[in-house]
This record gives sequence, C-alpha cells and structure tokens, in this order.
Amino acid sequence: SEHRGLAVSLVSVGVGVAPMTMSPFAAWLITQMDWRAAQLVIAVLVWATLVPAALFVRRPPAAAAAGPGAAEGPRTSLRDAFFSAPFIVLALTFFACCAAHAGPIFHTVTYAMTCGLAPLAAVTIYSVEGLAGLGGRLALGVLADRLGVKRVLIAGLLIQAIAAFAFIFASRLGEFYAVAATFGFAYGGVMPLYAVLAREYFGQRILGAVFGAAAMVSSLGMALGPAIGGWIFDTFGRYTWMYVGSAAIGLGAVAIALAFPPFPRAARAASPVAA
Repeated sequence: SEHRGLAVSLVSVGVGVAPMTMSPFAAWLITQMDWRAAQLVIAVLVWATLVPAALFVRRPPAAAAAGPGAAEGPRTSLRDAFFSAPFIVLALTFFACCAAHAGPIFHTVTYAMTCGLAPLAAVTIYSVEGLAGLGGRLALGVLADRLGVKRVLIAGLLIQAIAAFAFIFASRLGEFYAVAATFGFAYGGVMPLYAVLAREYFGQRILGAVFGAAAMVSSLGMALGPAIGGWIFDTFGRYTWMYVGSAAIGLGAVAIALAFPPFPRAARAASPVAA
C-alpha cells in the first residue's frame, strides 16, 4: 500500500522491453523473408513465450485476498462508478493520452525514413523509445509514490505533448534518438499510473472492471491515432500536421487531468501522499 506506483510500474516493465528487442528483430526478419512469413515467425515466438510464462502466474494467497486491502475504497457499484466524475476524467485522460502518442509511435519510423534514414537505422528509434519507457516507468512510479500520482501524471503528459511536437524538428538519427528518448520516457512512465489512479478512486474490489473499462476507452485512442496520422500523410504528403495534432491532443489530456477530483477520504488516509 505504500509503493503502489512503483509496484505497478515494475509489473509493466515488459511493455518497455518488447519494442526495444522486437523492433530490430522484426526489421531484420522482413529483410530475410516477406511480411507474411515474418509475422508468422513473430506470432509463433509470442505464443511460445506467452503461454509458458502465464503458467507461472499465481493467485494471491487467500489470506491476502480477504485482508483489509480487499475492502479498501468506497463500496461503489459498477453502474455508479462508470457514471462518476473520477471515472469519466480517468477514461477521457487515458483516451487523449493514447490518441496523442499512438500516431508518433506508429509513424515515426516511416517519418525518419522520409528524412533519409535507412530502414534498419530508423527502426532503432522505436527501440530507444522502448528503453526510455523502461526508465520512465520506474522513475515516474517512484515519483508518484513520493509526490502524488496526479501531479506526476500531469507532468508526464505535458512532457509527452512537448516531445511529440519536437519530432517536427528532428532530421538526423541523433536528433531522433534524443526526442524519442524523451517521448518514450514520458508515455512509458504515465501508462502504469492510470491503474494506480483507478485503485485510489475505486478501491480493490472493482478495480479490474473499472480499469478494464478505462483501458477499453483508451484503446479507441490507440486505434484512431495511427489511422488519422496515415490519413494526414496521404492528404498533405508530410507528417508535420500529425505531430502538431498529437501535441495538441496531448495538451488536451493535460487539461482533462487537471479536472481529477480529490481522492476519497479512505484513499487519502491509506496513502502517504494525498495528491
């Protein structure tokens, strides 16, 4: 209960390791075989890793599941939770955050290639984002425990928006690395914080349903960002307006996050940092 931000961030570090390792591997596979065969190889490797790893996941001990932590938080029904101000702000912030970073995540490698970078060099930009995201998860998780999760989320969203805009000025590999490291640190760091916010507002009892619903809304942003980014490139022949739009949506996420209401009294009493 004292290090929730760090705990959630540690669990999610694999999300940062994946792009760091799989992006160059996928790029190499595509140079050795066609897209269809490369995707099949990756799918087989994922299943060969995921299924055995899932067998090591264990349920919490019965005593821990039935302990005081299980009863923390207000006794709110799912219906009331989904129509509450904290959930609406959480879901909208999550949506705008993902819509802001999804376009740059999916299109920056192609953008770098239009700037003259070789494909294998361009794909390493995504690897740098993943590595930086790994550090961001740990750093922002620790800061969330010390400074308050809402403050850290807002700061991370602001950095994400600024970094998305900065891609416009990158043209060389080193410049792309610098911007990608900042961008990856920010979006990688804020992502685990939404689960912490859901836990603080709604308690453990309905956490799975609440966070799952918020994540479902965020997935719409992840789907729209790349599609709109592709449409912008097809229409204007350049990615500049995609990065401008991503930065604007990112600032919108900051504005929405500022509307988070105070935590419930029980959550404030259980957490060493109230904000």
